[in-house]
Amino acid sequence: MSLLIKNGRIITAEHDYTADIFIEKEKITTIGVSLDIAADTIINAAGKLVIPGGIDVHTHLDLPSGGTTSSDNFETGTRAAAFGGTTSLIDFATQSKGKKMRTALDTWWAKAEGKATIDYGFHMIVTDLPEADIEDLGGMVREGVTSFKLFMAYPNVLMADDAMIYRTMKYASQKGALVAMHAENGGVIDLLVQQALAEGKTDPIYHCLTRPTTSEGEAVNRTIALSQMAGVPVYIVHVTSNDALEKIAEARDRGLPVFAETCPQYLYLSLDDMHKPGFEDAKLVFSPPLREKWNQDKLWGGVKNNTVQIVSTDHCPFNFHTQKQLGLGNFTKIPNGGPGIEHRMQLMYDGVNNKRISLNRWVEVTSTNPAKMFGMFPQKGTIAPGTDADIVIWDQEKECVISAATHHMAVDYSMYEGKKIKGNAETVISRGEVIVDNDAFLGKAGRGKFIKRSTYGSTWQ
Repeated sequence: MSLLIKNGRIITAEHDYTADIFIEKEKITTIGVSLDIAADTIINAAGKLVIPGGIDVHTHLDLPSGGTTSSDNFETGTRAAAFGGTTSLIDFATQSKGKKMRTALDTWWAKAEGKATIDYGFHMIVTDLPEADIEDLGGMVREGVTSFKLFMAYPNVLMADDAMIYRTMKYASQKGALVAMHAENGGVIDLLVQQALAEGKTDPIYHCLTRPTTSEGEAVNRTIALSQMAGVPVYIVHVTSNDALEKIAEARDRGLPVFAETCPQYLYLSLDDMHKPGFEDAKLVFSPPLREKWNQDKLWGGVKNNTVQIVSTDHCPFNFHTQKQLGLGNFTKIPNGGPGIEHRMQLMYDGVNNKRISLNRWVEVTSTNPAKMFGMFPQKGTIAPGTDADIVIWDQEKECVISAATHHMAVDYSMYEGKKIKGNAETVISRGEVIVDNDAFLGKAGRGKFIKRSTYGSTWQ
């Protein structure tokens, strides 16, 4: 099937111009003004923005956690992503301690195949890396899993010690892979948590208050030091605070290859949104936690000035009534995560409306930089002849209200309930196929393809 998009205002990370786009066999083949080409379908995008499909490089679909499983699987989660203008994602295959990374990858492939409605890749979460298994990492890279995540938090479950982090970084660098870090001081946090529980402080707010920003700043600083010793680039996930941001900015000023992402929840929500009656605060329990509101301006500044390169969601939803309430009486039992995969593009466009970032920067942090950082560019992340036809036609004037009553995520609440947004995806095209059109889903489960990614540095500049 061929598709011709007429008269759209095309926005990429670098350009802003009006033209037509001709798509055939899943690829963009021609871009020009007043194209006179026969097509099976013609879409008039006059007055609309035409942008590359969003890429969310931090999601947790169908993730077992704390005796339950995140409520979006690869079908519901990718469908919700598509409604929001995201056409590719990278999820995390999670190695269990004592198990092979290969086992985790096979498990996540089985979760996604036949369900994903948009294209997807995997990072590998490494929790156990004995010397005998280190060659498995190289095998993953050859198969297109070219990024590995380690945790400095969650002792006895996910946390890696400094020696393991350094060993993984050193070996990853030899294979051209990128290491992503969850940077919080897990050992100290664990002591603070036990102290809070001993004092009878069991409400959800204490999840936040036992994870201070200094524990994030310290772990970011340690991450940078370890990566410098190993001589490798590092990507710090879900940066939440100025304490962490300052360490990243200092490292980048020294010329170190240190990169960072943040998430919309840290740009829009804060401790001011906690202290609700009953158990409502459990809806906002995720890690790292919410911070004091003044950190938001610092993070927006980091997004604007390129201290932060990418905005992802850390989408990890759990239903409030049947899952979050497992933590009644003990905040440590609340399943850790929140929903957001559907609204990232809207919330970041709100930043354009409020003049925090430009249109080009909006596309850059939500699509182009993710594609470049994680080995998908120029196949993904831009609009140019020869690239995948992942395109969103964006209605700048469409007004909507974010609500659990209307969202498409398989979760019974929204972190942004009642927030008014101007600007929304009208038509979403994945590899030349219209999968969302005017609030109707036209795709199908299983149409999404695995993205075999290149190594770090092959596309990032």
